[in-house]
Amino acid sequence: MNPDHPDPTALIPAPARVEGPHDRTRALRLDARTTLDAAPGTATTERWLRATLGAAFRLPLHPPPAAGAPAATGIRLDLDGSLAPEAYRLRVSAASGTVEITGGGPAGVFWGAQTLRQLLGPEAFRRAPLTAGPPPALAECTVEDAPRFAWRGLMLDVARHFMPKDDVLRQLDLLAAHKLNVLHLHLTDDQGWRVEIRRHPRLTEVGAWRSRTKWGHRASPYWNDTPHGGFYTQDDIREIVAYAADRHITVVPEIDLPGHSQAAIAAYPELGNTDVVDTTALTVWDTWGVNPHVLAPTEAVLRFYEGVFEEILDLFPAKTSPFVHIGGDECPKDQWKASPTAQARIAELGVGDEDGLQSWFVRHFDRWLAARGRRLIGWDEILEGGLAEGAAVASWRGYAGGIAAAEAGHDVVMCPEQHVYLDHRQAPGEDEPMPIGYVRTLEDVHRFEPVPPGLSAAAAARVLGAQANVWTEVMENRARVDYQVYPRLAAFAEVVWSALPAPADRDHADFTRRMKIHYRRLDALGVDYRPPAGPHPWQRRPGVPGRPLEGPPPNV
Repeated sequence: MNPDHPDPTALIPAPARVEGPHDRTRALRLDARTTLDAAPGTATTERWLRATLGAAFRLPLHPPPAAGAPAATGIRLDLDGSLAPEAYRLRVSAASGTVEITGGGPAGVFWGAQTLRQLLGPEAFRRAPLTAGPPPALAECTVEDAPRFAWRGLMLDVARHFMPKDDVLRQLDLLAAHKLNVLHLHLTDDQGWRVEIRRHPRLTEVGAWRSRTKWGHRASPYWNDTPHGGFYTQDDIREIVAYAADRHITVVPEIDLPGHSQAAIAAYPELGNTDVVDTTALTVWDTWGVNPHVLAPTEAVLRFYEGVFEEILDLFPAKTSPFVHIGGDECPKDQWKASPTAQARIAELGVGDEDGLQSWFVRHFDRWLAARGRRLIGWDEILEGGLAEGAAVASWRGYAGGIAAAEAGHDVVMCPEQHVYLDHRQAPGEDEPMPIGYVRTLEDVHRFEPVPPGLSAAAAARVLGAQANVWTEVMENRARVDYQVYPRLAAFAEVVWSALPAPADRDHADFTRRMKIHYRRLDALGVDYRPPAGPHPWQRRPGVPGRPLEGPPPNV
């Protein structure tokens, strides 16, 4: 392939069908005369193309001239209701001087524009042109494409290590470049509360800050004694949600309950089990692991969190964020077992035991959210004590929870830690920085299968899709997040977008071929990814203990 004509077969994720290049000697060049004609309903893509391609190649992309004016090359955006909403068709014709992107809906047009950007080469991912050389060229081709799954997500933990707003906006651009459409924001945990709640100001005044941070795994002897914290104002959240919506990305907020709540209890001690522990002595947690401090099962706590969720629903409108995540994971029951208040509550409610009490928490907010037109989603521990009616499950402890939920008629997002936890190390040995968990290579992620074998057809239809999870205990800044997430997110994106064969039959050699140009795209975007040959010296963290697990991950 002529390097002046980027290869239409080097797309990531792999499209359903590529025809061409029709004539390897011909190309369509975009220049200052190239027009952009956007049909009604395609305005988000029109704005995005002018902002990105306009900056990368200094193209004005004017509207088309009046009838009868001299012909020029043109990009045409259109809708076709016969296509699925996220499907698109892209045609490049040198003969007619046109690029046509037709989508089944506005999102489909946008994903087609992402493909156009890849077809223009890595330079299209820069914010300014490199040289005054020839205009960018497009090989003649036709691309027809549609996603396999509706939920193609990334969970970003901003509670353990806060990520400033601009870094979140950057991640949204990176998700869009990989045709991912869900950002799950983990906003609260024991180590920090990251969203402004105006009726409860101490949640951020106190709960957003910790005095120090464990450096490495919780067994590490090292500490970072620099205070850490930060939070998003309500206007920050509105900006993030609007920025995501312009890129056809849903933002799912997570407010953890009843576990993972020490930051909230440190801010408002009455939220904890005050009859068994002195909650006034608690501070925001500075280390990692499963925390014993959980919310008290009282009406006052329910009212407090209803107030929190009222503000959350205002920040995350139903049109762009129909799901609300309530966590529900890793809720130790020791305090409830010792608490007379909790035991009296179990008896009063008739829920049998502490698992039933957790289920009561989940069911309460399931009903509360449903009454307001939202859907609850939680980690697979919400199955304990009985699955809340109408709730969806994010299956993280392997496939088992997702299988059980799907077979019971509940929607499922697959995110098993053994396969798609991107905080897990990428290779064995001592070079990986702060090694955590199982070894999950780029190829391992590319062979992930969201729908486990053996599911009935009805249950398989309940799998909304999958998400990769990024827990940031040992990711203290943007560069560390980049290193853990990329390039593996490119493999994950292909798994959830493309109609791939069974894992054993996937052509990883072809994926590796296509990644060669994709690394250049990531370079142009300034992504600090892990190189294929291993980390750069400055990406290592020698001597900081992690949590290596021996042997391959269990097949669950």
